[in-house]
Amino acid sequence: MTTTAPHLLIEVDGRPATEADLRLRALDTYGHFTAMQVRGGRVRGLALHLARLDAATKELFGAGLDGERVRALLRHALGDVRDASARVYVHWPEGTADATLMVTVRPPAAPDDRAQSLMSVPYQRPVPHIKHLGGFAQIHYGRVAERAGFDDALLTGPGGVVAESSIANIGFWDGGSVVWPDAPVLTGIAMALLEPRLPAAGLPSVRREVTLADLSRYRTAFVTNSRGVAPVARIDDTVFPGDAAVLKTVTEVYDGVEWDRL
Repeated sequence: MTTTAPHLLIEVDGRPATEADLRLRALDTYGHFTAMQVRGGRVRGLALHLARLDAATKELFGAGLDGERVRALLRHALGDVRDASARVYVHWPEGTADATLMVTVRPPAAPDDRAQSLMSVPYQRPVPHIKHLGGFAQIHYGRVAERAGFDDALLTGPGGVVAESSIANIGFWDGGSVVWPDAPVLTGIAMALLEPRLPAAGLPSVRREVTLADLSRYRTAFVTNSRGVAPVARIDDTVFPGDAAVLKTVTEVYDGVEWDRL
C-alpha cells in the first residue's frame, strides 16, 4: 500500500499501459484530455471536468463518454494515493467500438502564485474550445518567451486581440469589473469556477474584447489554471500596478470552491 504519488503511473482502461498502448498514442495525436489536481481523493470542479471530456468526445468521435467510467478509472489509477496531479486522455482508435482512456498520475503540483511576466505572440490555438492534443505551438512559444526572460507566452490574434496564455486563462481588472477576453479560448476549469462566483464576492465579471493596445487601461491582470490564481506583473512593456484587494478576493473565491469526491 502506498499513499505517495509515483513519479509517473500510466494506465489504459484500468490496466498498466503496454508498449503497444504507448506506441499507438505516440503516433496518434488525435484526441483530447483534461488535467486536474487531486487532494484528499477530491477534485475541484469534477462535474466540469467530466462535462469537458463528454462534450469533446462527442465532437471529435460522435459519441459521448460516461462520467462514471472516468471516475472509476481515476480511482483505480490513484489507488491509495490521496494527493496527485492526474490527467485523463481520450482516444478512439480506428476499428474499436469505444473510446480508450489513458490515466496518468504524478506527484501533486504545488500552488504557484508568483507574479508572472508574459510576452505576446501572434498565435491562437486551433479548435481552441477543446483541450486537444498536439500543442506544439503553445510549447514553442512558451519556450521562446522563457528564453526572452518572460515566464510564459500570451497568445494573441489579428489586431493584437488577447486570448489566453499558453497554459492558463487570463483576466483583467478595469477598476469596476473583472474582464475575461472575448476571444477564441479554452475555458479552463479554474476560470469556469471563478466566473459565476465573482459577482457574489463584489467583483462583477464580464467578457469583452481586450487588445494589446488596451492594456494600459487595466490596473490588474491575473492568470488562472489548476494550480490556482497568480498575478501578472507585466505583459511586454506594460506594467500593471496591481490591486492587492482584488487579487486577494479572486484567490479567496477560488480557494473557497468545494472539492468533489472522486
